Amino acid sequence: MRRSSKSILLAGLAAGVALSALPAAAQTGSTTPATTDATSEAGDAGLGEVVVTAERRTENLRRVPVSVAVVNGDDLRTFQAGGEDALALAGRVPGLYAETTTGRIFPRFYIRGLGNIDFYLGASQPVSIIQDDVVLEHVVLKSNPVYDVANVEVLRGPQGSLFGRNTTAGIIKFDTIRPGQTWSSRFNASYGSYNTVTFDGGVGGPIVQDKIAVRLSGLYQHRDDWIDNSYTGVSRDGTRPGRDAMGGFDERDARLQVLLTPTETLSVNLSGHVRSYEGTSTVFHRGALIKGQNNINLEPRDRVALDEGANNPQAYKTYGGSVNAAWDFGAATLTSITAYETTSGYSRGDTDGGAATNFGGAGYGESMGRVRDLDQWTQEVRLASNGDGAFKWQFGGFYFDSRDVTEFYQRGYFLLPGDAQRNVNNWVRLRNVNTSWAVFGQASYRLAERLTLTAGARYTEDDKETRLVRAGRNAAGTVDTFPATAPRAVKLTGKEPSWDLSALYEIDPTASIYARVARGFRGPTIQGRSAVFNTPFSTANSETIMSYEAGVKTQPTSKLRLNATAFTYRVNDIQLNGNDANGNGTLFNADHANAYGVEAEMDWRPIRNITFSLGGSAIHTEIKDKNVFAQVCQFGRDLTCTVLNQTVPATIFGQPATLARIDGNPLPNAPRWQVDAAVRYDIPLSDRGNFFVAGDVNMQGYTNFVLYKTREFFADDNLELGLKAGFTTADGRYEIAAFARNITNEKNLKGVIENYNAAVFNEPRIVGVSLSGKFD
Repeated sequence: MRRSSKSILLAGLAAGVALSALPAAAQTGSTTPATTDATSEAGDAGLGEVVVTAERRTENLRRVPVSVAVVNGDDLRTFQAGGEDALALAGRVPGLYAETTTGRIFPRFYIRGLGNIDFYLGASQPVSIIQDDVVLEHVVLKSNPVYDVANVEVLRGPQGSLFGRNTTAGIIKFDTIRPGQTWSSRFNASYGSYNTVTFDGGVGGPIVQDKIAVRLSGLYQHRDDWIDNSYTGVSRDGTRPGRDAMGGFDERDARLQVLLTPTETLSVNLSGHVRSYEGTSTVFHRGALIKGQNNINLEPRDRVALDEGANNPQAYKTYGGSVNAAWDFGAATLTSITAYETTSGYSRGDTDGGAATNFGGAGYGESMGRVRDLDQWTQEVRLASNGDGAFKWQFGGFYFDSRDVTEFYQRGYFLLPGDAQRNVNNWVRLRNVNTSWAVFGQASYRLAERLTLTAGARYTEDDKETRLVRAGRNAAGTVDTFPATAPRAVKLTGKEPSWDLSALYEIDPTASIYARVARGFRGPTIQGRSAVFNTPFSTANSETIMSYEAGVKTQPTSKLRLNATAFTYRVNDIQLNGNDANGNGTLFNADHANAYGVEAEMDWRPIRNITFSLGGSAIHTEIKDKNVFAQVCQFGRDLTCTVLNQTVPATIFGQPATLARIDGNPLPNAPRWQVDAAVRYDIPLSDRGNFFVAGDVNMQGYTNFVLYKTREFFADDNLELGLKAGFTTADGRYEIAAFARNITNEKNLKGVIENYNAAVFNEPRIVGVSLSGKFD
């Protein structure tokens, strides 16, 4: 949706004069000083140092030859005060984008334009999520809430040498607050619009001094239903229309950590967590995009007419635990990380986003995806040198085993004349197995006082198998309708090396420059959901990436920090996801995709009481393959959108279809540019505390949602603004404030369902009050 210059000007003015309670948008950690820099002028506190673990070692950000962005826990909690989940990071980190079309249980992340739009429960993503050193691979596990968090690190570019599984795009690494040897606690509580409640807290300390310490953490989030179902006909499945029928959720999570330190050289952290979630899956607004236009102003965000899907419920329960043990031998430390995760649940919805009478006849109907049982085991063993000598090294091995039983249900769909085969009303059951093992290592050597070279490598074997356990049935429920000639079990294997080589030169103690080249790898993928429509599985072979980047990291004074990176990459055999004639997601490889861009972030504290943050990224992506086509928007035999690419007629699975040539198109969900900013002003009232006023803003440029270009399916000039004002005690332990997220109530387009011109919108405005405290 394009905005007038007036609205953009007003939003920019509001962001400029609002003074932020969060220093967050600069992504280099909290602009609240972690330390007081000795070089601070006139005694003013500086920005402090930013310490990261991007190379599995504690290191100053300026000495790490990787593009890393950091959001500290307090900043993330401010973004989530209105009930947001991990998607709140979208637009807060240059080069990071996130969205979902399957509710809070299925986030999709994109780094530097590279991600996966596939909505299949078994989909593979090129962005890895790591929580407390445990890789979360399945899409449902990636939605595990983050709470009582210390820091979030976003590592941009291929990461194969050190972390979990291979990733071609990057890593989002969440580190929670660990047990300590002194008692401490913290909490953040908020209440806002739609009865939105959030509580995020943790408490911990020693049970036996220096031997046993614990930390108990919890998260509670609630929102009332706020979206009306205005359908007035007779529903097909008991869906109850009425006011406030959808949009709410209940999130309940807890984690217990026990840190054992029987000797000075041995530590064992035992962690267990549980999640219980019930809510509403994504609500699609059918026909919100009028053919030939990108204007969504006419569609209300809080009302939709659904005749199926039982008002789109979803629910999941997740349990997990890990044992992280480290044994310090003096010259080196041996680390073992063993982890287990299990989850089960379902998501149901009216997939066409409205009643059939609203869009030219019968439609997609309702669908359901259900994970009956998912078990993920991971084991990592790593030996790393200690100390700060000229030569550092680490090497190890990794094993991954994920097994699940997944079911899909579909009813209705394109009831074309004489096409009784498509009147599906089926449950399909699949069994998926993914095992992977790898060996890896990294070494760095300081050649001179200021020059350090680092090299890392990993060799991986990745095996995937999908087996059809129960196929769909005919209308009588007696005949298996899966094609007799199609394989009911598909197994793929990928074996590839990954590596990276970097050089970092410290110009002086305040500035460094670096260059990095890296090769990444993502294993093959199987799309099994097509069995719902009695069509064979689709597959995609492994993809590889070559990435090049160079950057500068500076902190010329205690009051200013500036980081910038330029990059380019090429993904060979890139895995893409389009639609087949059924509108069902299908996998394929394109020859390659190219990209180049820049990222930058800045923190500035000109005086003690004012902090500014600014971050931004710009990227150009392009699919390169003259022989690949994508199925376009089509309802029956009619196109529902205006396709701007060359199209060709085709027949897929016996049905007429239209394909578009996608050569030269941008990758989907790759914003051309993103800008985020924040500013905070503290006004001392007395020796008891400060009044503060605050604001943050993020903006997003042109973003195409699908593989082909249209006049409808994109976003441009998306904008969200947050404000906060309140009182903090002089010691910073307590804060009480009023806040607003998306204060201008911008209605931004975040996704589409192509065949029905259906829209997915962002979160509404949430206004409320918050209270936080820290105790030592």
